Amino acid sequence: MSNRNRRSPAVAGVFYPSKKDELYHLLEHSFKDERFGPGEIPPDKSQTSTKKIFGIVSPHAGYIYSGSVAANAYYKISTTGFNSVIMLGPNHYGIGPGLATSKDGEWETPLGFVGVDSDLANSISEDVEMLDFDELAHSRDHCLEVQLPFLQYIKTTQFKIAPIIMIRQDIETASNLGNSIARVTRTRTNEVMLIASSDFTHYESNEDAHRKDSELIDSILSLDISAFYDTLERLNVTACGFGAIAAVMTSVKALGATRGQLLRYATSGDIRGDKTSVVGYASIIFT
Repeated sequence: MSNRNRRSPAVAGVFYPSKKDELYHLLEHSFKDERFGPGEIPPDKSQTSTKKIFGIVSPHAGYIYSGSVAANAYYKISTTGFNSVIMLGPNHYGIGPGLATSKDGEWETPLGFVGVDSDLANSISEDVEMLDFDELAHSRDHCLEVQLPFLQYIKTTQFKIAPIIMIRQDIETASNLGNSIARVTRTRTNEVMLIASSDFTHYESNEDAHRKDSELIDSILSLDISAFYDTLERLNVTACGFGAIAAVMTSVKALGATRGQLLRYATSGDIRGDKTSVVGYASIIFT
């Protein structure tokens, strides 16, 4: 694989440790955290084979802030048999087209390399006219990169990714993308996991973050995309990856999910102590 087709880490050493041993230790700590994490190392010992998890919502802040919250959803999917992951998140830098995916190659983290599922990315791109191939759009952003070490930690077998980063996050775009993903993956739902990467309320008081995010999460759990966008606008909820969440909500509902389950919610203030200006994090699964 040539370096030209390899995405090097953009935020290793910033959002998570750049050294393999340190990163592995921090991931282990996130899972063992009994207050904000699942309190156990995966695999999930309570999971039954009959419970289908179609996708998750996971935060993307620095691991010292949101890692333990994120670990809850990854713990729950640690016993599922997926071999491809469709990852959706917000384009924080506004680089590239409205929707961008990767054509081929591999993404690197301190834990190793993860290949791009070219067939899956191409199939979705063919179904969604505005989804373009653009490697530069992914080059600096952290929202999908920070999910990879968690996936590498829980997966003992090889998997591939179809990364999708979104500038356009309106309800029409999210619905079209979500329905397309459902069409493309309908015959292989046991092989594909969907991840919506998003933080919730940004830089408000701890009390306001809890209040606003709680109402928004209710609409996510009910898979009600109209209520979700109404709540975003009415309460001015500054969830950065709202379009990614909406696309995954649309897709999992079309694939047969009936509800979401909140595993853990906490703010940076709950976790780190400074509650004057916080960011909200939620770990959600769709079943």
